[in-house]
Amino acid sequence: MAAGRARALGLPTRGTTNPNRLRRMDNWIVARLGGTLRAAADPLVVDLGYGATPITSMELAQRLATVRPDVRVLGLEIDPDRVAAAQPASAPPRLAFARGGFELAGHRPVIVRAANVLRQYPESDALDAWRTMTSCLAPDGVLVEGTCDEIGRRGAWVLLDADGPQSLTFAARVENLGRPGDLAERLPKALIHRNVRGEPIFEFLRAFDAEWERAAPLSAFGPRQRWIAAAAGLAGAGWPVRTDRARFGELTVAWDAVAPR
Repeated sequence: MAAGRARALGLPTRGTTNPNRLRRMDNWIVARLGGTLRAAADPLVVDLGYGATPITSMELAQRLATVRPDVRVLGLEIDPDRVAAAQPASAPPRLAFARGGFELAGHRPVIVRAANVLRQYPESDALDAWRTMTSCLAPDGVLVEGTCDEIGRRGAWVLLDADGPQSLTFAARVENLGRPGDLAERLPKALIHRNVRGEPIFEFLRAFDAEWERAAPLSAFGPRQRWIAAAAGLAGAGWPVRTDRARFGELTVAWDAVAPR
């Protein structure tokens, strides 16, 4: 559907294998941060680094409008050609596009989504980007930063506020998942090189795999039931996880439990 709108606007679609690849992240934002958006005095949301086409910003605006009809989504890109190409999709004030980077073009949004942006940077630069973006947030604002694969089957993202990272969320189409440890390839830049023995993220993913194996008998009822059981097993083992969205193939763990040493 989004690709069809892009073609109708004369926008490029090459490279957008699945224009809904950020759907899992967006749905999580709606579910977890809907209250934050509803409470905001200024419902401005920034989609940082939307890419070659504005489709992901368009989809984000549609999804957020379900919880805050007057939401304003601003897509930011550092490439002026991408900003120019996105202008036909503008629908101010609901959706606009401008040039900007980690400084958020001087805006103070209540939510920033930065998807598939920081993986290309060195780890130290990615951490600096976190600090820059969170310093630009509105009071009580948050940053959601992470990655997903090209077709949206697997993703992981960090929730940050002015105090720093708060949680790490994994999301998967569990029907295509061999084991939870396979999600390591989608870890955000702050963790992607830390998945080694002795680091908390390594221990967490190993524990998740172990619970996945224990839940193998539930495969007869489908992989989703196996995922739910594995998530419950982690909680029972003392890991600080949220399992209330496990039925959607999601699991959130407190950042302190997986932060780099």
